[in-house]
Amino acid sequence: MTVYVIVQLKMTDRAAYDRYQARFFDVFRKFSGRLLSADEHPLVLEGTWDRDKLVLMSFPDEAAYRAWADSPEYQEISKDRKAGAQAVVLLAKGFAPRA
Repeated sequence: MTVYVIVQLKMTDRAAYDRYQARFFDVFRKFSGRLLSADEHPLVLEGTWDRDKLVLMSFPDEAAYRAWADSPEYQEISKDRKAGAQAVVLLAKGFAPRA
């Protein structure tokens, strides 16, 4: 079942985050994920939003997401993401097709 990863970021050290971002695709492309959006100016339609960036990714299943997120390559670059931004990271399951 497809899973979606929704990341809401509040920048705290832009230089550190930029280092992460510069290395992101070299790691991400080795796994079966798809980057669907990386928007620093999403339109807020309701409520308030105190973040600076929204990232939306999809993976074929949770195991594929975990293979990427837990990989030594991603763990190494994620140090800069964690130093550069506070994050809310959500994993949402897609709908299973009906038979």
